[in-house]
Amino acid sequence: MVGFKPTDVPPTATVKFLGAGTAACIADLITFPLDTAKVRLQIQGESQQLTTAAQYKGVFGTIATMVKTEGPTSLYNGLVAGLQRQMSFASVRIGLYDSVKQFYTRGSERAGIGSRLLAGCTTGAMAVAVAQPTDVVKVRFQAQARVEGGRRYQGTMDAYKTIAREEGLKGLWKGTSPNVARNAIVNCTELVTYDLIKDMLLKYNLMTGSCPRSCGWDPGMW
Repeated sequence: MVGFKPTDVPPTATVKFLGAGTAACIADLITFPLDTAKVRLQIQGESQQLTTAAQYKGVFGTIATMVKTEGPTSLYNGLVAGLQRQMSFASVRIGLYDSVKQFYTRGSERAGIGSRLLAGCTTGAMAVAVAQPTDVVKVRFQAQARVEGGRRYQGTMDAYKTIAREEGLKGLWKGTSPNVARNAIVNCTELVTYDLIKDMLLKYNLMTGSCPRSCGWDPGMW
C-alpha cells in the first residue's frame, strides 16, 4: 500500500502537546518531594517563623524533618498546582517546539540551527507566560509550613483568588522576566541538542543496526 504505515505516521501537534504534558506530570509526581525540599532550603532564613520551627540540613535531611514535623503529605504541598504547571508549561515548551520550528522554516523539513534556536527560545518564553501563575502558586504552597499555626491558602483555587485579590493580577506573574530568560536558554539547550542528536541518529540509522559503513560504525563489532 502506498503511503505511511500506521507506525510511520508522524504524531500531530495535538498528540505532541498532550504527550509532553502527560509525561511531565508523571515526572512531577515522582520528583515532587525533591522539588519541595529545594524550595524549603531556598527560603530558609527568610521566614522567622519557619526557621524557628524547623531547621533544614541537606535534601534528605529536609525531607526527613518535614515528614517528622508536618507529616508525609507535606512533601506534596502544591502538587495540584504543580501538575497544572507541568500540563501547561511542558505542553507548550516541548509539545509546540516542532510546530514553531516549522513556522520559522516556512514548512520546510530542513531546519538550520538558527531556526531551531528561535523555536526553542519562543516556546520557552511562551510556556513561562502561560504557566507562571501555576508556578507562583506551587511555590507558595511548598513554602508554607503547617507548623506555622495556620495555612494562608486552603486550596489551589483559593490561592489564585487570594493572590489576585491581595496583590493584583500582576502578583500571579511575579518573577516572569527572569523565568522567561532562564527557560528560553534551558529550552534552547535541551531541545536543540535533542533535535540535532535525533537527526543524526535518524540519518545514520544508529538505532536500527543498519548504519552504513560510511558512518564509521560496524554493527559486526557488537
